[in-house]
Formats: sequence, C-alpha cells, structure tokens
Amino acid sequence: MVAALLVASMTGLGYVHPFGNPHVEEAQGRGRLLEGANLSPAAKGVLVSKCADCHSSETHWPVYARVAPGSWLIERDVVEAHKHMDLSRWELLSVEQQQVLFAKISSEAKSGDMPPLQYLALHWGAKLTQADVEALSKLGKNAGNTEATLTGAGNATRGKMVFDKRCTGCHSMEINEEGPKLAGVYGRKAGTVPGFDYSQGLKNSGLTWNEATLDKWLSGPDSVIPDAKMDFYVPKAEERRDLIAYFKQ
Repeated sequence: MVAALLVASMTGLGYVHPFGNPHVEEAQGRGRLLEGANLSPAAKGVLVSKCADCHSSETHWPVYARVAPGSWLIERDVVEAHKHMDLSRWELLSVEQQQVLFAKISSEAKSGDMPPLQYLALHWGAKLTQADVEALSKLGKNAGNTEATLTGAGNATRGKMVFDKRCTGCHSMEINEEGPKLAGVYGRKAGTVPGFDYSQGLKNSGLTWNEATLDKWLSGPDSVIPDAKMDFYVPKAEERRDLIAYFKQ
C-alpha cells in the first residue's frame, strides 16, 4: 500500500514543472529541423541526430522522465539547453545570430564539453566522433567572403552596437565568460588576461592587439593562430573597423 502511494505520488509530481515545462512546444518531427539552414549535410546530420534531444522541441522522452524527481532534473537540463540553442527556432534567428551560434557550436564541439557527461552516461551513441567534430568545426570558419580592410577611423558608437549584436554571446567587457573580458584589449598582449584558459598558440604568439592584428583576427582567427579557440569572424570591413574603434576607448 505504501509503495503504491509512493509511486502514485512520484508519478503525480511528474506533472509539476519547477524549472519550466519543455513539453509546451509541439513536436513537428526531426525531419523538419533546420530545413532552410545554410548547413552542410554532415553538420546538419550531427545537430539533428546528436543535439536535438536537448536543443529542440523534438526530445525523445524516456519512460523515467515521467516520474519525479528524475523528471525535474531532465526537464531542467532541456530548459537550460533551449536557452543556449533551440534548433526548432533556428529560422527565427537573424543572420548575425546564426553566425554567432555557428561559432559557439564549433567551439563546443572542439572543446569536448558537449554532450555533457550526465547525458552521455545514458546515451552512449551521442558521443561526437572525430568526423562529427570536423563537420561542426567548419561552421565557424571564414567562408571566403570577408571584405578587405578599410582605412580611416571607425565609429565607436556603431562599434558598441556591433559588439552588443555579435560578440556578447561569448564575451563581456568586464568579466571572463566563454571568451576573455575585452575591456582594455587594445594595446594588450594577446593571451594575458588572468584566469582565462587560452590556447597555447595564442599564449605563445607574441601578438599585441592593435588595428592591424585585431582586424586580421576578426577577419578569421585561424589565419592568425591555427589552434585558436575562437571560431567567430566579422566579414564586413566597416563593422570590424567600428568594433576596433570601440575597443580603443
């Protein structure tokens, strides 16, 4: 009797969603994910097969996801995952937001941080293979359409707008996040912000950030440091120039 009441209670509590309810959005089928996205078939295949479980409304919910408190923990992870990337809403993102997300996906794939260990413990097949990592790593690469460098002074006010739109997904001016803090970056030696884990190549580069080095870096980090952790680039020359003007303030 007691056991039956306990099971009933845990099942009933499974309908409570203390961290948010990821079941609200109706599933459309994984075949609909990323339909219009500008992705290689390989990259799309990895995202749909190995990321959609947490990062879309196409989650395959196991039986134990209906019983609290296990259901709460699973729902918490999915709700949190949606905050970072929701493949079901890809078409709602601007081109700039998609480019930022491409870079973050590439960086996460190369770091080995995704999928998280607690997910892999129950889903062994979700582990990224080397081929998967290579496919996702190409998302953040310079597509060869970067505009040539402009001369003259940039506009710092416009530069802040570029920073807010394109850089804040990974960077803050004042604190280290996924990227190092950028306050005072102009004139600073590369790879020297305390507490940030830089690639060895950047730490040993001897670079100092000025107009020329920042413009080249923002045009495509891999052209400066082959093992750079940053995969994002700014193809428009005017945006790079304005961004550098903002960093100089």
